[in-house]
Amino acid sequence: MTAVWRTTRFAIDLAQPRVMGIVNVTPDSFSDGGAHASTEAAVRHCVRLVEEGADILDIGGESTRPGSPAVPLEQELARVLPVLREALKLGVPVSVDTSKPEVIRAVLELGADIVNDIWALRRQGAREAVAQHPSCGICLMHMHRDPQTMQAAPMEGDAVPAVRSFLAQHAQALVALGVDAARIVVDPGIGFGKTTAQNFALLARQHELVAAGWPVLAGWSRKSSLGAVAGIEAAAGRMVPSVAAAVLAVEHGASVVRVHDVRETVAALAVWQAMKQQGQEEGQDP
Repeated sequence: MTAVWRTTRFAIDLAQPRVMGIVNVTPDSFSDGGAHASTEAAVRHCVRLVEEGADILDIGGESTRPGSPAVPLEQELARVLPVLREALKLGVPVSVDTSKPEVIRAVLELGADIVNDIWALRRQGAREAVAQHPSCGICLMHMHRDPQTMQAAPMEGDAVPAVRSFLAQHAQALVALGVDAARIVVDPGIGFGKTTAQNFALLARQHELVAAGWPVLAGWSRKSSLGAVAGIEAAAGRMVPSVAAAVLAVEHGASVVRVHDVRETVAALAVWQAMKQQGQEEGQDP
């Protein structure tokens, strides 16, 4: 597996886990209630996340919570582009969470480092938009059905082999178009059309996804499955289980964790890293 994620401006070293900080430029986010919906608030949040230790910023202008309506193209562009312009000045890789080919092209023209697509570039023209770019990073995510229906009729059976096969298929399709494999990271799509049990199976058996050869990005932050097992209904109150899930994901081989609570996740991973290093120095496998 590659130890570097190649993106527009950066070669991200994946020899140690990386923290991707979430910036929702939406009024209806499930996790933060639109706290960063204005350009000014979103840019301030970007700055704060970098100060807290975020290795990557991920800007999104369309909510993907279960049942969320689609956002018109012009509205998504109006939300994302002004924030992206400022975020690109902060010295870290900037990802844009979008599925629309038109948005993909616009953000790449502006200089975005990574395209993070919950649809795994399945919309017409999306795959070609990133394949034509010489170097942008790409994150392909598994989603069952679509945001409007995914939790109304989640997957059935063992999700792990189905997710692994889907991600491998779509990653290989990009490589066939000439995309360097080092540009590709995959995301199992926790909460996107899966039951609580299936989500935790994807965590417990995440090594099966890692073994496919693509770096894994894990997005557990504030997800409803964490609330279900921890007994915490409000998404904003799920910081502790979110940090725990991020550390467990890294322990099971994730290269990147996508989180809301950057400072707390960075601190927790520092503890994990210290344990790992000490075990290696003593010739053990912690």
